[in-house]
Amino acid sequence: MTYEPWSVVVVPFPFVGRRQAKRRPAVVLSPEAFQTAHGCSVLGIITDARNPRWPSDVFLSDLEGAGLRLPSVFRSKFFTLDSALILSRIGALSRADRVAARRALRSALVH
Repeated sequence: MTYEPWSVVVVPFPFVGRRQAKRRPAVVLSPEAFQTAHGCSVLGIITDARNPRWPSDVFLSDLEGAGLRLPSVFRSKFFTLDSALILSRIGALSRADRVAARRALRSALVH
């Protein structure tokens, strides 16, 4: 299965020192063609806005559209995950949140 870029999905996220993974939201950053060709997705972390801030954090303004219950930020912390491990799609970033996240991505990655 593939997901449109900017979809907010739920993924199992392992934590050091724990036996079980927790379910956490993430943003799909890879195009569907990449997901199909590689069988995996490039994801960006969404974390609780109460966590210590990173300079590039993007506060998400449309929590309902993203399927989030708590104030959250997009963080420029990326990972690749087998697409079969994505548990569900819960929403998508709004246009305004995408613009802000793109800005953060441009500052974090070589282009």
